Amino acid sequence: MPIPMTGLQERVHTAASLALAVAIYASLTSCRSAEARSEPSIEFTRVPTAADGGPDNVEAIEGRVRGARPGQQVVLYALSGAWWVQPSGPHPFTEVQKDSTWKSTSHLGVVYAALLVEPGYRPPYKIDALPEKGGLVLAVAAVRGTEPASPPKMVDFSGYQWEVLHAPERENIRVDDRGFLHLQLIKERGKWMTAEVKLSRSLGYGTYKFVVSDVEHLEPDAVLALFTYDLFGPSHEIDIEISRWGEPEDKNAQYVIQPYIVPANTVRFAAPSGRLTFLMDWQPGRASFKTIRGASDLVEEHVFTSGVPPAGTEQVRINLYAYGGRIKMQQETEVIVEKFEFLP
Repeated sequence: MPIPMTGLQERVHTAASLALAVAIYASLTSCRSAEARSEPSIEFTRVPTAADGGPDNVEAIEGRVRGARPGQQVVLYALSGAWWVQPSGPHPFTEVQKDSTWKSTSHLGVVYAALLVEPGYRPPYKIDALPEKGGLVLAVAAVRGTEPASPPKMVDFSGYQWEVLHAPERENIRVDDRGFLHLQLIKERGKWMTAEVKLSRSLGYGTYKFVVSDVEHLEPDAVLALFTYDLFGPSHEIDIEISRWGEPEDKNAQYVIQPYIVPANTVRFAAPSGRLTFLMDWQPGRASFKTIRGASDLVEEHVFTSGVPPAGTEQVRINLYAYGGRIKMQQETEVIVEKFEFLP
């Protein structure tokens, strides 16, 4: 038979029971609150090399997500001037595996980003800035690319150090005994291999001068680009481009302030055969272009005063490539740049 409790004992027992109930409730509430505060996250476990983007170089990229639900996917971007969806525009989604990991390939960039998104999200092919978390975007993470395993190949041209950006099996960039830069558009394994160099440092405002032996022989799908390019500034690009863009009857040259889709940002003209000097004088709010054949024969000139980007971390580039990787090109070709000069 239970022993009756005194009034004091009964009050103590009741208080203890109440305290235990409160503690249990608080513990459960805390767990539920922690679960509510736990948000999806995404991280990288393998990061590609930090390098300028291009059509030929891709590397593996991997990671994992926490707190994801079935149906959610990963969208990858690589920063190379702008953010470009990876691995390609037609295939912008990366599946999250049952163990919460994900893996894909990416074209190279300076920074890589991963988004965890809900079904129904439509990733843009190209963006100037990453989307913020919210709505169909559940998590955003970004990481700088890893350092290359070996130093890049460099060439000495016109008194400057230039980095070779692509390395096909067969060498397609060299400087001859005269100090002229040779760029060769060659074909390997069914693909046209870009020949591109960039200056190792930024020069900023001033006059840029390129002397090219001849461009008349280029096929309609070949492109020679002489330009400034800023990896960290979307559309911060100023171009002199020699190409018919696949149209044999079109003019073969243009001056461009990016983005080129703005009609006033492009001026087309015909570049004749023979030795050509291309000049670009870049000043705050103004970019003046001029093309001269031989010593003094003026071919074309134009001044842009709208949309001219400010100087920043841009670097000069010289690039010979096949437009859109076109397979219609008939033969390998070479362009010789005799001289580069900069006057601040």
